[in-house]
Amino acid sequence: MSTLALPDQQIRVETSSAQRAAPTGRAGATIRKTLYRSGAIIGFLLVWELIPQFLLEPASKVFLPPLHEVLQQLWKMIVSGDLLTHISASLGRSAIGFLLAVVIGVPVGLVVAWFSRIGDFLNPLLEVFRNTAALALLPVFTLTLGIGELSKVTIVLYAAFFPVLLNTILGARSVDPLLIRAGKTLGLNNFEIFSKVVLPASVPIIFTGIRMAGTSAVLVLIAAEMIGAKAGLGYLITNSQASFLIPKMYAAILTVAILGFVVNAALVALERHFSRWARA
Repeated sequence: MSTLALPDQQIRVETSSAQRAAPTGRAGATIRKTLYRSGAIIGFLLVWELIPQFLLEPASKVFLPPLHEVLQQLWKMIVSGDLLTHISASLGRSAIGFLLAVVIGVPVGLVVAWFSRIGDFLNPLLEVFRNTAALALLPVFTLTLGIGELSKVTIVLYAAFFPVLLNTILGARSVDPLLIRAGKTLGLNNFEIFSKVVLPASVPIIFTGIRMAGTSAVLVLIAAEMIGAKAGLGYLITNSQASFLIPKMYAAILTVAILGFVVNAALVALERHFSRWARA
């Protein structure tokens, strides 16, 4: 009896071992994939740490401090609460301008795409403003709206509006005509086709524009804060440079990069949530 049971026991032992090894193998593959994707960033940070210490002369090292000095300064600003103050100021301004751009840009883009006559009428004007850089209009916004919050929020709105608008138009116009025809065959009216066919099919391209707008909102605001602001990451960068606090300046620049990465990751997560049907 024991000899007959032995092969079954061996099979059960091997099966359980394989079951235990499977999650471990997946975890190892995930770790290797993460390390591979992070390799370029890790390499860049190592270069930033090593080159100023071993290859630059002391005079040049003042203008490019090693990474550990920048991180020390960053930690000091975090502990003191100074960094949080500037991040809150920048995020508040960029969030207001960005949300206004999305709230205005998506409906206007859908209307322009759905009604061809309106699109033909507005297209030349949209092309003119689309090719006018937001930073080129910064003096105009500053002169007309002042150096306060209104001009900064407005330039963020301008910079974020056109990526949202143009990608919404592109997404609505690139819907497969067969889907629209199928909706009409099923007896849907124009509003139902628009809300149940065109809008859901446009979501992936619309979110591409929203991601571009999120990046533009942060970057344009940093430039706007360099003029006439009393708080914000842009102000922190220029003030540190003017005071010759070079590690603090690089710490602020590093914060901008991290903030942009976080904003993009959050928008990607939202895009995946609202585009689950497309992946399915």
